[in-house]
Formats: sequence, C-alpha cells, structure tokens
Amino acid sequence: MPALEGSLNAAGKRFAIVASRFNAFITERLLLSAIDGLVRSGAEKKNIDLVRVPGAFEIPLAARKLAETEKYDAIICIGCLLRGDTAHYDVIVNEVTRGIGQSAQETGVPHSFGVLTCETLEQAIDRAGLKMGNKGFEAALAAVEMASLKGAISDQPSSVSKTRISRSARNDKLSAHNDKATARNNKPRKKPQAAKAKRK
Repeated sequence: MPALEGSLNAAGKRFAIVASRFNAFITERLLLSAIDGLVRSGAEKKNIDLVRVPGAFEIPLAARKLAETEKYDAIICIGCLLRGDTAHYDVIVNEVTRGIGQSAQETGVPHSFGVLTCETLEQAIDRAGLKMGNKGFEAALAAVEMASLKGAISDQPSSVSKTRISRSARNDKLSAHNDKATARNNKPRKKPQAAKAKRK
C-alpha cells in the first residue's frame, strides 16, 4: 500500500541536541555520532544547536523549552542511565521517558530518544558504537525522518470543510456568549413604579 513517509533529507532544517554530561564517557560518543548522522543527512552545522544538561533527569525540561521556541524541526535527546543498587534508576528512567514523550506530544515538535537505559556499563559501550551500532546516530536519523514526515503531513490537503469552526474558536465564542449572559443577569433591574392612585 502507498504510505506517507519521511525522507532522510535534513537540508534546510534546524535541530537541537540536548546532551547529558553524566556518564560523559558514553554520552560524548552518542553526541558525536548524532552530529555525524545529521551532517550526513544534509544538515548544516550552523543549523545544529547543542544544549548540555547535568543529567538525564534534566533533559525533558530543556527539550521542552527548546521546542516551545518553535525554532527547531526536531529535538534529539542524548543521555545514559546505568542501573545501580537502588530503585533510583527505575524512577529516573520513567520520568525521563514520560517527560520527553509528553514534550513531543504537547509541543508538536518531534523528539528522538537517544537515552540509553542499560543494566551494565558494557551494554552501554556496546550501544555507543562498539558492537550494536550507535544509538546517537540512530536517534539523529529518526529525528530527520520525523521532521520530514511532519512537513509532509502538514502539506497534505485537509479533508475537513474550511467553514468548520475550530474547537478553540468555538470555545472563544461560547465564552463571549456566557460573558454577555452574565452581564445581562447582573444588570440592576428597574423597580416597577407603583400605579398612580386614581382620583375620585
């Protein structure tokens, strides 16, 4: 079946990379490969902005702020979380995953997930370019494709009638109607004048 798909052409598009400094031995490898993936796809280095945050927990907030500027076609999130002896790992993984996904959904800007969640350092090294490819490079390609797909979807002709009122417009009109009704109800009413006594 024919399908609407994004291309791996980053020419003319702007990207932001949010990279965690924690576990820098891994995240720097992911970061370099992410930049390489963007450049190989046609992005210019001047159109790639890098933001560094202390750890993975801080990635969602930075990504959200960048997306809200509406300057970027996609955001790439880079980090590395390694399981320790406490439940701290599970809490952080859940919050980072939820935060990045929520930012993408609410801003409409594609976010790619380049945050490693590994049991051991060896697993992280394998996913940072040793045996299992480089997840930073893969995240960059995913960002390019989703940015392209978003543009392709936006260019599709709408099947909805142009005369249809959007939900926000309907809410605005309803609010204005309610305000007028409230003003009418609060308007002081004139007291009825007593009927004049008829002269005999």
